[in-house]
Amino acid sequence: MAAVMERSFVEFCGFERETERRFREVTVSPGVSAPTVGIKFADSSGAFHYEESGKLLSVTSNRFILWSTSMDTVQLVEESLDCNLLNNAVRLKFSPCTVLPGGVSIQETRNNVIILISTNKSVHRLVLPHPACMYRSELATEQHMQSIFTDLMKLDLQDPAHHAVIPGCAGHTASAGVAAAWLSFHGDAHFALASPAGGITIVTLPPQDSQGGVSVLDLKQTSVMKRISGWMPTAILGDQSPADLVMSLAVRVLEEDSLIFALGQDHRLRMWSLMDQACLLETDMLEFMPACKGVRRLLAQGNWLRLAYSSRTGLCLCVYLAVPQRGQFIVLQLVGTDNNRYSFEHISSLFSTQEVLVDFALTSSDIWALWMDQSNNTVVKYINFEHNTAGQWNQIFVQPPPEEEVLVGLDLDPRETYLDVLFSPLRFTASAIVKALQIYRRGSERVLDLSWDNLKKLVTQAVESELQASITEFEFSQEEYRQLQVEFWSRFYSCCLQYQEVESTPLGLTVNPHTGLACVLRKGFVSFLLPCFAVDHLYLSYDEYLISEEETPITDDPDMARDVLQLVQSLRLISDAVSEEMTYEMENALEYLQIPERAAELVLEKMLCNDSENIIVDIQNKLQDVRNPPAAMMVLIREMDLETDSEFGGDGLVAPGLSVRMSLSQLYSSSCAVSLVCQAVCHLAMTRARFCRDLLILQKLYLRFGDNVFLGGGGQLLQLQQDLIPRTSHLLSSYHLLKHISQTLTSFVPVDTIDVNLQHLTALELSDTPTMTPARSVWTPQTVVELFYQTVGRRIIMSQVFSQQHGDSPLIWTHLISNVVQLLAQLLWPSNPGFQFLECLVANCQFTQLQEYMRLIGPWCQVNIGSCRFVLGQCHLANGEGQKALQCFQEAASEVEREAFLMKLTSCGDEEAASSPRLQYYNKVLRLLEDMGLPEFVIQLASLALSEAAGDAHSQAALWTKIFKHHLDLGHNSEAYEALTQNPDSSMQLDCLRQLVVVLCERSQLQDLVQFPYVHLHDEVVSIIESRARSLDLLTHNYYELLYAFHITRHNYRKAGTVMFEFGMRLGREIRTQLGLQKQVNCYLAALNCLRLIRSEYAWIVQPASGSTYERPGASPKRNSDGEFSAPPAAGRHRVDILELNDLEREYFLSRARLSLAQHHPPSAAIAGSVSAPELVLLLAQTGLFDSALSLSQIFKLDLSPIFDALTFKCIQLQSGGEESQNEAWSWLAANQLSVVTTKESSATDEAWRLLASYLDRYPSTNGQYHRHVIHKLLQHGVPLPDWLLQSYKRMDAPSLLRLLLNFDLLEAAGELVVEYVEAVLGRGHQYFGIERPLSATSPPTWLPYTTIDLLLHALSEMPTHTRLLNNIRDKLDEYHNVVRQMTERRLATQRHTAV
Repeated sequence: MAAVMERSFVEFCGFERETERRFREVTVSPGVSAPTVGIKFADSSGAFHYEESGKLLSVTSNRFILWSTSMDTVQLVEESLDCNLLNNAVRLKFSPCTVLPGGVSIQETRNNVIILISTNKSVHRLVLPHPACMYRSELATEQHMQSIFTDLMKLDLQDPAHHAVIPGCAGHTASAGVAAAWLSFHGDAHFALASPAGGITIVTLPPQDSQGGVSVLDLKQTSVMKRISGWMPTAILGDQSPADLVMSLAVRVLEEDSLIFALGQDHRLRMWSLMDQACLLETDMLEFMPACKGVRRLLAQGNWLRLAYSSRTGLCLCVYLAVPQRGQFIVLQLVGTDNNRYSFEHISSLFSTQEVLVDFALTSSDIWALWMDQSNNTVVKYINFEHNTAGQWNQIFVQPPPEEEVLVGLDLDPRETYLDVLFSPLRFTASAIVKALQIYRRGSERVLDLSWDNLKKLVTQAVESELQASITEFEFSQEEYRQLQVEFWSRFYSCCLQYQEVESTPLGLTVNPHTGLACVLRKGFVSFLLPCFAVDHLYLSYDEYLISEEETPITDDPDMARDVLQLVQSLRLISDAVSEEMTYEMENALEYLQIPERAAELVLEKMLCNDSENIIVDIQNKLQDVRNPPAAMMVLIREMDLETDSEFGGDGLVAPGLSVRMSLSQLYSSSCAVSLVCQAVCHLAMTRARFCRDLLILQKLYLRFGDNVFLGGGGQLLQLQQDLIPRTSHLLSSYHLLKHISQTLTSFVPVDTIDVNLQHLTALELSDTPTMTPARSVWTPQTVVELFYQTVGRRIIMSQVFSQQHGDSPLIWTHLISNVVQLLAQLLWPSNPGFQFLECLVANCQFTQLQEYMRLIGPWCQVNIGSCRFVLGQCHLANGEGQKALQCFQEAASEVEREAFLMKLTSCGDEEAASSPRLQYYNKVLRLLEDMGLPEFVIQLASLALSEAAGDAHSQAALWTKIFKHHLDLGHNSEAYEALTQNPDSSMQLDCLRQLVVVLCERSQLQDLVQFPYVHLHDEVVSIIESRARSLDLLTHNYYELLYAFHITRHNYRKAGTVMFEFGMRLGREIRTQLGLQKQVNCYLAALNCLRLIRSEYAWIVQPASGSTYERPGASPKRNSDGEFSAPPAAGRHRVDILELNDLEREYFLSRARLSLAQHHPPSAAIAGSVSAPELVLLLAQTGLFDSALSLSQIFKLDLSPIFDALTFKCIQLQSGGEESQNEAWSWLAANQLSVVTTKESSATDEAWRLLASYLDRYPSTNGQYHRHVIHKLLQHGVPLPDWLLQSYKRMDAPSLLRLLLNFDLLEAAGELVVEYVEAVLGRGHQYFGIERPLSATSPPTWLPYTTIDLLLHALSEMPTHTRLLNNIRDKLDEYHNVVRQMTERRLATQRHTAV
């Protein structure tokens, strides 16, 4: 429900939790001599509020300047509630002067902010740029903006045009300590100073751009005369009575004149005209004071004067007359006539019993006053002087000082307890802690600027060091050591209390006339006054106020109002009776999730036992005056219940216009405003938690009293027991939670953690949740509520507040801040449907705080149960507790269709619209688990989600795919295969199968891959492996071996052989290395083995014909030599070759020969794989692998002549080469099968000739073809023919040998051969020429190569040098002819004889 406001206010501190505000210091020397005796004035403070501080669209909205004076120093701080100002603090030191109390006046013009400062010896003017002129754009949207003090250091503060020395007697002060300063409409800076001798001195500085001089004017009563001096002052001289001494000054600026109001020591108020230099009006203020007898004889010492102007009331003055025990505020209105005559009209007289007035402020309708009571406690009140006939001041609940003692529970560590109190949000200023630390450490070293955490470490070290230094005994009991801890920590805490008290000394009070913002100005910080809610006002009001009230705005029924007030008075009695120990026990009960009703009963039991003052009797008496207790309780409960029926619409700012939206984006966004708003929520939570606690105790007390106090009887008791007590218990738990989170600090989160968390939110499509501002100061710790307000809550709240308002509506502080606090509390209320707070914690990685929040709401909060379980699951994930997270996610699934956050989580695109919300939820969570790398939990949750996907084949397929994928990632191969087989989508199943094959192959888990049954997926597996085998690198991947093993396992040997043969073919084409050739040999050998295992009629494979290519998926189209795309082969005419076992054997031997070549000559490996058998033979022969070459030639039925030519050439080289060639020859000689060496020593040349000889013997040819090739080669190179070769060829074909010799002109050798050949024919040595039977009558006919011999004879006949050889040949031929003739004759004779 909407909050009801009261007239009271609550004070909240606005200090920053930083070590020290960084002031820039400037020293100003006005050029005067130091006084012999120092003059001391009281410290003072004040504030200036910009004219447009109440306008939303202004750059100065909610912006103001605070100033304070102390001795010779002025501190200036510019603050804003809408943005953080940079370089906003300066400290001016005027030496050797003393700044007058209230001697600072700040004025603004269109282009400048002018600061006027009065000291006891000089006056100064500072001209600074106006904020509206510092920003060119109309929309200043930066989170941080420059202050007007940014360029102060560049000003010449010694410029004579901007300061002047006050004329006076040497060694005496020129002022009585009262001053006022203002700007005229023409730009003159006037300084009104109270003269010690009575009267007023006016020092005027000319406008900043003019060349005029400084003028001084003395205002006195009676006669007028002028006196010329070095300053050329104008003076009005007269009687100099001490009664003329001015105690307070105020100025009202008119268009052509300035009215100066002076309150004298004689209680008379005088109004001076600066233009006329005359006193226009004088009034004795004692005339407005009743029973003033005796006061007239006293000279006033504490009278004050304030002005306020508004268009409605005109100019009002308020005079405070400080009379002991009878202080009085007198409000007068200045009334003027047409002939410039003025009079004062009495408006109101208000009384106060307070002793010491520190400051007061006057507005158009109220008086705000600040006192110090006899106990030095701050008292602030305000009153409406127009309509308050009873003279009743309105309460302002001042922030109490920290507790003097800290209660340390028996189950708590003293150090942790004290640290929590010292460093809890906004209890102690860091400055107070630092000063206490320096004193505690006896000033050993200065504490420099430190972060909040480092300061906490220093405090801990200092106290613990002091504790350790005091210990003289070596053994302590645990209790004794605990007492020592409490003692030393209490000592440090006392130091902090003292300095905090000094920091909290009040100096002034300010009220913004444009917005109503009221602030108390203290020595160390400024505090703000926020309006108090009506229900809080009732609980916080002092007893005298509560008793005097007869109505309350929370109800319109007078009877009900009286009941409520009586009930609240009873609650106040209970509150006073609850001791600190009882409070601690109640807090512990809530903290440890005990039932609040039971805890209240225990507290009530203790109260009854310790009721020595009969408080319970007093309560019972008051309760008897309550007519309808349940109804009164229900009014209070409803007022405190922040539950709303609908969620805030926080999707965006609804205000129209860009300028309004941009201004709203900054409204109340500064660190100061954030702290204030969240303090207010914390105070509200703490107040109402105590309220609910006392109400719950009171309800339990009602149950004890029974019918003694219930006029309605049993029905009211039943309502109390079944309705009111549970609701109060729920409220108590809720406000305890709000108090807890308002005091819980955020944790520092590294940037990389935030980035990882953002990735996880992106997986959930929640990445639009605002995250922590990166520019957050490391000096300032932040509560989680402040974090939420900064990042999320403020935007939603401003959208809600301004949805019904115009952008030009004034920013009324009391209305606006109360709405903001109320709405923020509602956003944080656990029973409301909004879930933005917990979303914010998750987005900013505040997982520890979120878990504690969940623990506290677990037993009693029934709102957003599923959403809470979900974010708790995210916490568990962040902490590495996956199983707990999975349990939370499962529990949250049941609430998917009922809770807004989970519905937003499951909002999806069109592609998922058909699935159920719960299934969409599971998909989001699965995506998150996958993103975090938790495959085990993905499998568990996906298996659970399958039950939700019944009937949805697409979703089932996706889930089975996830299960398969993560089983495979975990190495659960069998489970992955089972998931694959369950997939209902054939395309996804095929994708999974492909992935299974690839992954298991990469892991070398081929045993599993081969042994899976595959049932109806057999062909798909083969296709996948074949496709992978044909599309990937052969040496990196082993898919061919896998496919071979696959077929072998299933006894399909022909397919296995086909695979290996294809593998070998590709190796030969693509892998031109020795390793590739080795693999090719193994492949062909494996293929041979496969074919040999099957029947001969099936021992064949199909090979793509030469020139054809494999059609791989995704292969680029091929072009012919003309660049055109090749035409695809005609359908049905695809050419294939059938290879049988013999063909495979030939390929095997060919590949083995290639391997031998590559092994012995590595450079040949690049070409060996593609050469044909004839070419390979030549390469082998050139390399020296003659055995391989000969074997290959025989397999492929090739001519051996090139081999013999090559070997012959190597023999020639060896014979003519040196030692190096001999050594090299051994390498290729060793690769061949050498004959047995018969001599002790054998050279490479001998071995080569011997190898040649062995080949000629081993591989005979018809007609000695190979011998002829060898001899021809030798003769070509001019190498003498070895005897063994000649002898061998003689036996084979002597005529051919003769022709070879004759062809190479070896006439002598040819002649000798002819001679030997003829003798062999004749029977002498015929066995050397292969002639079985020489020439005889009975032997077969023999022949001689007559043509060749004739050519030889002809050649010899032409050469005289060979005459002897020629004759010898002829003789042998003649002998041969004779023998032939004889043999012929004998044969003919024998034939004739036989015939006869």
